[in-house]
Amino acid sequence: MDVNIKSIHFDATEKLQDFIIKKINRLARHNESISNAEVTLKVVKPETSMNKEAGIKISVPQQDDIFASKVANSFEEAVDLSIEALERQLEKIKGRK
Repeated sequence: MDVNIKSIHFDATEKLQDFIIKKINRLARHNESISNAEVTLKVVKPETSMNKEAGIKISVPQQDDIFASKVANSFEEAVDLSIEALERQLEKIKGRK
């Protein structure tokens, strides 16, 4: 699976990128046909807490893209919340088949 990470107005550390890739690869357990994932990280309102946003879009062949975006105190937490939302969406799709 291809994972494309975009960090807007900052440079994501290698540790953060490794964390994201590990979490994205776990999504393959829910649907093995996921072809790629696009992760967008950005800081919203830098002077406040709860200002790290992670948006994740995954492409599944023969279906619409699935997207989740969450805001949290850290990028790791925002990624975790987005992954949980994507897992729920993938479970719904699996239930419809």
